[in-house]
Amino acid sequence: MAKEEQGLQQPEIATSEQPTVATNERPEPIAAPRKASFMTARELAVSGLLAGITVLLGVTGYGFIHLIYMKATILHIPTIIGAIAEGPRVGMTVGFLFGCFSLMQNIMAPTLMSIVFLNPLISVLPRLLLGLIAYVVYRVLPGKAAVRIAISALVTSMSNTVMVMGLTYLLYAKEFAEIRQVPLDQVIDIIITICVMNGIPEAVGAAVIATPIIVMLQRTRRGARK
Repeated sequence: MAKEEQGLQQPEIATSEQPTVATNERPEPIAAPRKASFMTARELAVSGLLAGITVLLGVTGYGFIHLIYMKATILHIPTIIGAIAEGPRVGMTVGFLFGCFSLMQNIMAPTLMSIVFLNPLISVLPRLLLGLIAYVVYRVLPGKAAVRIAISALVTSMSNTVMVMGLTYLLYAKEFAEIRQVPLDQVIDIIITICVMNGIPEAVGAAVIATPIIVMLQRTRRGARK
């Protein structure tokens, strides 16, 4: 029996434990997702350039065209150019800086109407919206690019006049009447007259000046991509 039990015993299988090898390798850190910047380098550069042109036109006086009966402004044209040629972010940035310049100008060199333009709702907000208006109007219009640019410049320029003068009437009608020394009920007539007499020449000037500049910029950009 003892021999049979020894025969039934299975031989032990020798197992060799492989030693664990320590490594100094560390897992690579997971890169955090990069946040998209508000503006590209090109947009930032163009915004700075157009804003600088706006300030230069305002400081030197070249941003105002003296007509027979009025002084028309072209300070809003760089905003229109930036919005149509480079997009709404550039247009709104240039418009915002244009509004800030107008606000600072009325602080540094006040006039009778400075009480109106010291309010950012009048000096800054309409100019900020110009970039958006110019871009949207240009995008939604059908037809050739030159025609769309001209119409967009016309609409945007008139919008600037209507927004500024409309907010002036809503917020400062009484002060406006005192400055002009007219009855309060005549203020609305004066506001409408200014919108027509100033707004139309400024809109035409914006279309005439902005259209060839934007067309040239668009052609140059398309040529650079080829």
